[in-house]
Amino acid sequence: MKVINIYLFVGTILITFFAFKQAKYSTPQSAIKTQNSYLSDSLTIDSETGLINDTNLMMIKAQCTACHNTQLIQQHRFTREGWKDKIRWMQKNHKLWDLGESEKVVLDYLEKYYSPKMASQKILNRRELLKTTQWYKLENP
Repeated sequence: MKVINIYLFVGTILITFFAFKQAKYSTPQSAIKTQNSYLSDSLTIDSETGLINDTNLMMIKAQCTACHNTQLIQQHRFTREGWKDKIRWMQKNHKLWDLGESEKVVLDYLEKYYSPKMASQKILNRRELLKTTQWYKLENP
């Protein structure tokens, strides 16, 4: 069991190291809008993970991608408490290690970018809804 923990620790260190090297490669995300205006023109998507770039992204890569794909993060929207519950569930059922002081950083990032609030602001969703839809009556041929 100790050998597995050592491999996980070393893997986390290596992922963090390579993540820092890859951080400079990011693609700007276009059309990030709220209902009224652009949320931010400076938000970018990390090309390696598909997650939003942030100063804490390296911690997310180190803590989360050691075990699973980032698509699991991208497809969910939880409150801070919901993300914390998921972490506890992973610790209980999948032997996720204690995140210690980094748990606050992870929760801050997830709450900021992958919460129900952000889904309602259409940050990572589809295009904006059409505003001027003109309906017409279909005629039978």
